[in-house]
Amino acid sequence: MSTTQSERLRGLLEPLVAARDLDLEEIEVTPAGKRRVLRIVVDSDEGVQLDDCAALSREASQVLDDSDAMGGAPYTLEVTSPGADRPLTELRHYRRAVGRLIKARLHEGDELIARITAVDDAGLDVEVPGVKGRKPTTRRVAFDEIAKARVELEFNRKSDKRDEQHEEKIDENQEEA
Repeated sequence: MSTTQSERLRGLLEPLVAARDLDLEEIEVTPAGKRRVLRIVVDSDEGVQLDDCAALSREASQVLDDSDAMGGAPYTLEVTSPGADRPLTELRHYRRAVGRLIKARLHEGDELIARITAVDDAGLDVEVPGVKGRKPTTRRVAFDEIAKARVELEFNRKSDKRDEQHEEKIDENQEEA
């Protein structure tokens, strides 16, 4: 996608996305046979619901049809949220990942697997899991130390105290009903 087309699309779509309190993470146009696919990736601190994507898709489709930003060739429009394996590149990505396990490659070449406990403008506080019965350790990592990072998927994460208290509250409410 040319820079001019990218800038035009961003200019058309950003106000629609912002009006829904979402962040425009990415705009991508890729060839798909005789057609093209325009993929709009949006996110928010609260996550993105399917209804948000559907409504934004309808609005974006109308705006794109009324403009010539996509040219005359046919295209398919996709509005989606980022996948679980997307790279953490912005401060907001790290803030949204607090409590999650991440895998980071540091500029010095080391690899770090740790749980984010706090984030500020300069970096993150993480808890590095203990190995072979050792206790977890805490560490401060500045953003300029990180070459790349992404969330690690956890399928059997042990719940923490907050999760257990939330589940107990739900159970109490169900019993009262």
